[in-house]
Amino acid sequence: MGTAEDRARLEESQPPVSLLPVTQQHIPPAGLAPLGPVLLGASSFACADVLGKVVLNAGADVLTMSVARGGLGLALLFAWMRWQPPAAPFAPRQRWIALGLGVVFAGNIFLLFKAIETITVPVAILTYFVYPLLTGLAAAATGIEKLSWRGGAAAVAAFLGLALMIGAHPVALAVVGVLAALGAACCRVIMLLVTRAALAGADPLHITWYSLIASTVVLAGAMLATGHWQPPATLGGWAAMVVLSVAVTTGILGVFASTMRIGPFRTALFMNLEPLLTAVGSALFLGEVLTPLQVLGGGIMLAALVMYQLRR
Repeated sequence: MGTAEDRARLEESQPPVSLLPVTQQHIPPAGLAPLGPVLLGASSFACADVLGKVVLNAGADVLTMSVARGGLGLALLFAWMRWQPPAAPFAPRQRWIALGLGVVFAGNIFLLFKAIETITVPVAILTYFVYPLLTGLAAAATGIEKLSWRGGAAAVAAFLGLALMIGAHPVALAVVGVLAALGAACCRVIMLLVTRAALAGADPLHITWYSLIASTVVLAGAMLATGHWQPPATLGGWAAMVVLSVAVTTGILGVFASTMRIGPFRTALFMNLEPLLTAVGSALFLGEVLTPLQVLGGGIMLAALVMYQLRR
C-alpha cells in the first residue's frame, strides 16, 4: 500500500505496492529524466497516505475505504493494461501464487489504513517503512541472503531511530496503531520474500493485477460478511477517495516504469522519499506535525535505511 497503500508503496525484490520482483542489475541512463517515474511513484503514494486520513476523517471506515480503493484501482489498472498489454506471458502457477499473495496484500492494506486511522499519518508511515529492514533480516535468518555487519549495524540504528520517534510523541500513541503499522510491514515482508522465491522474473504488472483482484475480493467478502458499509459522509470525502485510488494506481505504474528505467535497487532507494513527502503533506493539510525529537528519530531511521540498502 496503503498510503501507504495499495502502497504496494520496494527493494531488491519488488511486488506492488507494489509487487515488483527482483530483476538483474540495471545500469541507468544518464541525466535526471529517468528519475521522473520513481519521483512520481513516491509522491503519488505520499498523496494517497494523506488522502487516506482525509477520507477517514470524513466518516468512512477502514474496510469500506479499502474495498472502494481496490475496486477503483482495478478499473484503472484494467484500462492501463488494455492500452499497454504486458509483454511477458503469465503461467497458471504464477497466477495462483499471485492470487495467494493478494490474500496477504489484503491484510497489508487493511492494517496500514487502520494505523493511519489510529495514529498520525507520518508516524504510521515511518513505522511501516521498517519493512525493508525486516525483509533483509528475515532473508538472512532463512539463508536466502547474507547480512554483513554493516547491514546489521544499520538495522540496529534504524530501529533505535524508530523507537526515538515513537517514544518522543507528545501524547501517548495508541498501541493498536503502532502494532497495525508493524503488522502491515510484516505482511509486506511475506509478499516480498514469496515474490523473490517463487515469482522472480515474472511480469510485475501481472503480479499486481492478480494480487489486487484477490485482495479486493477478500476485503469485499469481509465487508459483506459483516454487513458493514460506511462511506464518507461528505462530497469532499468521496472526492478524496476517488483521487486516492488514482494516486495509488499512478504510484504503482510509476514504480513499474522506474524499475524498468533505473532498476529495482535504485527505485527502492528513491522510494524512501515517501515518508518525507508524507510528513510534509500531513503538516500542510492535516495539521499533524512531528516534534523535533520525532524528526530526529525519523531522520536517523531513514538515513540508516538508506545505508542498510547500500551496504548490506
